[in-house]
Amino acid sequence: MKATQFKEYGEPEVLELVEVDEPHAGPGEIRIAVRAVGVNAMDWKVRAGHMREMMPLPLPAGSGLDAAGIVDEIGDGVEGVAVGDAVFGTGVNTYAEHAVLADWAGKPDGLSFAEAAGYPVAVATAQRILDLVGLEAGQTVLISGAAGGVGSAAVQFARARSANVIGTASKANQRYVEELGAIPTTYGEGMVERVRALAPDGVDAALDIAGSGVIPELIELTGNASKVISIADFTAGDHGAQVSGGGGDRSAALAEAARLFEAGKLRIPVARTFTLKDAPVAHAASQAGHVAGRTVIVID
Repeated sequence: MKATQFKEYGEPEVLELVEVDEPHAGPGEIRIAVRAVGVNAMDWKVRAGHMREMMPLPLPAGSGLDAAGIVDEIGDGVEGVAVGDAVFGTGVNTYAEHAVLADWAGKPDGLSFAEAAGYPVAVATAQRILDLVGLEAGQTVLISGAAGGVGSAAVQFARARSANVIGTASKANQRYVEELGAIPTTYGEGMVERVRALAPDGVDAALDIAGSGVIPELIELTGNASKVISIADFTAGDHGAQVSGGGGDRSAALAEAARLFEAGKLRIPVARTFTLKDAPVAHAASQAGHVAGRTVIVID
């Protein structure tokens, strides 16, 4: 089968489309014929070598965590899914014609494979960090970096919990953030004053999605470092804030995403699509940032 691999760490150009053996589902896993793949920041960070100390890989290595497709193989002990079902979920080396998933949920009929492929890491991360800050109904949360995949999911998951949301984004993405259900504002100088004007009763929690060095400002706004969490700034702990790099119940988050989509309460639009051959360009686009929605690789 065709798959994307890299033989050495480096720029996007190290990604190559190669022929490899098909993977097979082990116990508790399923295999899918991949229809679409979500491109995450983790993908290019691993490829660039930023994670080599925490996640050493034997090279050559594949790429990708998220995918959507049709189940074509079921491992021992798996129940509730059948060959031929349309699913979306997380696994490893998903930039390929076939991929093994460890966590998944059934894809709603009205959800395209391309959009579904962009959900898994985004929704699992959003649910995890909202749980970690203990966001409750009626509270106000500030999401720094609300226009990307995780930010988009976090806004809508928070709104589904009946929370009030303020989201920072570039000027170009203000309307998009508002359409998600958040009160939009820009980042940069004066952010604290702008947020206070929008939330005169205060901010109960803050999520740092973008890793743009705003942890001190978020702590100032919440007045409580334990109510600030970052998924992108690993110096946040130096300020007393939380850092989250994984964990949580991914299958539960995927099932919740499917439920919210069917209820009309979740959409994470596909901003750009690429072919498997153009994975290097997809990585470069993801790395450049400032995209409203998700970057996706579609497999014919």
